[in-house]
Amino acid sequence: MSTGTGERPPHVDAARPAGEFVAAVLSHLRRVVGPGWNLLDVDAEVRRLIDEAGATSCYIDYHPRFGAYPFGRVICTSVNEAVLHGRPYDRVLRDGDLVSFDLAVQLDGWVADSSLTVALGTAAEEDLQLIRDTEAVMWAGIDQARAGRTVGDIGHAVENEARRRGYVMNRQFGGHGVGRTMHEAPFVPNAGTPGAGAVLEAGMLLTVEPFLMPTTDALHIDERDGWTVVSDDGSRGAHAEHTLFITDGDPIVLTARADDPSPRSSLP
Repeated sequence: MSTGTGERPPHVDAARPAGEFVAAVLSHLRRVVGPGWNLLDVDAEVRRLIDEAGATSCYIDYHPRFGAYPFGRVICTSVNEAVLHGRPYDRVLRDGDLVSFDLAVQLDGWVADSSLTVALGTAAEEDLQLIRDTEAVMWAGIDQARAGRTVGDIGHAVENEARRRGYVMNRQFGGHGVGRTMHEAPFVPNAGTPGAGAVLEAGMLLTVEPFLMPTTDALHIDERDGWTVVSDDGSRGAHAEHTLFITDGDPIVLTARADDPSPRSSLP
């Protein structure tokens, strides 16, 4: 599932450096960030790596309709009950915190976007299981991402795997097309009807992006910063995302990380 053997899109090699860079940065953060790090220092570290690579952040000037103002940071850092779009601020991470890192950059004219969630220091088993479940749900969706299938097939697989594991899937946010910019068509839902929606074609570049919360599917934007999306009941969230190319066979996952377990190891 992670590398694919189908027809290679003609531009896959051109986009590969962006995917490899995003994967390397997220692996670096997983290794080095721990209790005692300030979220602003995380942002500064990623900014340094982006500058050294000659890449461009997709987030600095990003100002969608749901954001209160341009994001102004280079990475999303969502802590504990924050689930998505966490804007780094002056906060020191503590032992046991659950943190999602979400990064999108442009390199050599191509965009890659990926996220992972880590439990810092002394990890609670329920947090580790939440991370495993979220990654498994993502891979269930990725397994449907091939030419001739639809975004509804992906969403159906994501939602079914989440339900099987005891979660209710939020439908407000999801994956998306990428390429020359961070958000392109089609929208890739985290719930759907088989055969519905845009048909996938070899050569498409898109993301699969589920997020899970144990006790709710309801979210709201934190009024303190107008950006960070938090769970309504305060439950912790986990977020997983990869950028992939669609082929006639298995998708090519451009943001695959060498320090990740085999994708199939997260499925029973």
